[in-house]
Amino acid sequence: MGIVISQAHELMKEALNYRAQRQDLIASNIANADTPFYRPRDIDFERMLAEKKAAMFTADEPALRLAQTDASHLQASRAPSHTKATLFFRDGHMARNDGNSVDLDVETSEMSKNSVMFNALIASIKKSGATFKSVIEASQKI
Repeated sequence: MGIVISQAHELMKEALNYRAQRQDLIASNIANADTPFYRPRDIDFERMLAEKKAAMFTADEPALRLAQTDASHLQASRAPSHTKATLFFRDGHMARNDGNSVDLDVETSEMSKNSVMFNALIASIKKSGATFKSVIEASQKI
C-alpha cells in the first residue's frame, strides 16, 4: 500500500482500471466481428464509478436515518454494493444472418471515446502528482 494523496486520486486510479477493462472488451468485440452468434459486451462504467465514489466518500460520514412516522411503514434498507464491473450485452443492433450483432461503427466510436477519457484521466493524475510534487519541493526550500 502506497501513499494515498487524496480520495479523488484513488477514484481516478479506479477509473483508469475500469477504462482499461472497457478498452479490452471493446477490442474483443472488434476482434469477434466475424464470429457467428457473437454478441458485443460492455461494462456499465458510469454506474460502477458512481458506486465506487459513493463508497469512498461516504465511508466516514454518519448515516442519515430515515424517519419512520408509523410502525406499519417499511424499514429502510441499503442498496447492495458491488465492487466488480457488471458485464452486459450491447444489443439493439440488427444481427446479421450469422447471428453476430457487432457493429464496427459503434465499436470504433466507443473505443475512441474510451481512449479520450483514458487520456484525460492520465493527464489529470499527472497534474495532481505535479501539484503534490511542487508542495514537497516548496517545503524543502523553507
